[in-house]
Amino acid sequence: MRTASARAMEIVKSTAPALEKHGLAITSAMYARLFRDDEIAALFDRAAQDSGEQPKRLAAAILAYAKNIDKLQNLGAAVSRMVARHVETGVKPEHYPYVANALLPAIRDVLGEEVATDEVLAAWGEAYWMLADILISAEAQAYETADAA
Repeated sequence: MRTASARAMEIVKSTAPALEKHGLAITSAMYARLFRDDEIAALFDRAAQDSGEQPKRLAAAILAYAKNIDKLQNLGAAVSRMVARHVETGVKPEHYPYVANALLPAIRDVLGEEVATDEVLAAWGEAYWMLADILISAEAQAYETADAA
């Protein structure tokens, strides 16, 4: 399982104020990029997306993650909800690169190159894959449990 370096965690935590202010714009831009792929778009609740709930939920989750990246135990309930939702909608490990490839450029698009420098995006890349590994592992267990039932 991947972990983020101490420096990456520090950088991610330092972006929390920008995420608080611009998180919804980032997640909206991310979903616009992501939904260019019909297969990936089909995994998402379009009603929640169209109502703006999905981008709001993700913006709140990203902000919580940025604030708690060094104390992930605070996110246990949120991670459990994400895992349940991902299993319900059929998210698989191969879908995670699509999200990374939409999220990281969206951060730069919204915050600009002066704020979302290469170092900031690299830190968010580390942070993203650390969380993705946690989710993928938990989802594998949930799929296994569901298959056994």
